Amino acid sequence: MTDQGVMVREKVPDRATAFERLSAGQLSASYRLAAVLLRDSIEAEDAVQDALLRAWRGWPRLRDPDRFEAWFQRILVNGCHDRLRQRKHWARVAQLPERSGPDEHGRSDERATLLQALDALTVDQRVAVVLRYFSDLTLEQIAERTGSRVGTVKSRLHHGLRALRAAYEAAGRPTAEVDR
Repeated sequence: MTDQGVMVREKVPDRATAFERLSAGQLSASYRLAAVLLRDSIEAEDAVQDALLRAWRGWPRLRDPDRFEAWFQRILVNGCHDRLRQRKHWARVAQLPERSGPDEHGRSDERATLLQALDALTVDQRVAVVLRYFSDLTLEQIAERTGSRVGTVKSRLHHGLRALRAAYEAAGRPTAEVDR
């Protein structure tokens, strides 16, 4: 109210502006997370786009905009999880041949071994391992983003790390790399 008794309404950002502001801060980290989970940059872009669309549609149901990051990551992780699960049902008609020569992305043998080992994990284990060690989330944060209990997250991490160690040993790599 002003001193003349006229009600002045504060300018509140409209729905689209608020969503754009919050989601823009998540895009880079979301693309990286999806790329690590899905191991395909184009599919990661699609997953982030799908997550943005789902988040936009669900925006009115978000009670606390301060929780946007966790809420959006949960949508993204669930979308990536669904994509990984669907991959099991897709028939791979043709595989791209391995590239010969220098690796364009600078991947070392260690990185290649790690990525191959991640591919061998179950979808749930991969999500837990990536969120813990790539996104540096706590067990509680992972549980929140995956809709799982903390005990379930611990179990998935335990079994995932055990499988990673076994893959490293099978590849003749030291398991200290997995323990980091």
